[in-house]
Amino acid sequence: MSEHILFTYNSSVYNSNVYINTKPTRKRITNVIETPRLKLTPLTYQQMLKYIKNDHSLEDELALNPSSMVLSPELKDALAQSIMPCLQDDNKNYLYSTLWTVIDKRENRSVADVCFQGEPNSVGEIEIGFGTYEQHQGKGYMTEAVEGMINWAAKQKGVKAVIASTDKTNVASYTILEKNAFIKVSETVEQFNWRLDVN
Repeated sequence: MSEHILFTYNSSVYNSNVYINTKPTRKRITNVIETPRLKLTPLTYQQMLKYIKNDHSLEDELALNPSSMVLSPELKDALAQSIMPCLQDDNKNYLYSTLWTVIDKRENRSVADVCFQGEPNSVGEIEIGFGTYEQHQGKGYMTEAVEGMINWAAKQKGVKAVIASTDKTNVASYTILEKNAFIKVSETVEQFNWRLDVN
């Protein structure tokens, strides 16, 4: 079963060119979230370039063991279309736009990714997305990672609720949300919509 709901952006056509602008960006203050088994680290623009290359250079920089991540062309295009432009915008808080890599502290290896899909909207909602690498699914990593992200979000100014959307057939994804006390608030023909009030 798939646990991937990372990208739900409403865009049917993506630019096939990955952003490769390597201009220096201002120094970011790194935020790290720790849970009992995991460390969640947000990736900078330069680190996202390495993530997209998927050649283990990111693991080298972070001093991690190689991961089993498979980056599909569709996901690569989604990253180029949705995340990379936001990371180049110094007016945006990159913590709400980038991927947070989920690291198993014991294995010292990335096992999943989680992200927020933009800064809080006018009513304080932020949307969460996530994906566990296939080899590591079914181990409870994402339930723990989502809990860590929720706890972080609850401490951020202007955040009132975390929302998510899942395909109705993606039982693994919405089970993760249910375990983190999300409430199903509506549905469409294909999706369930979820909400968790944090403030």
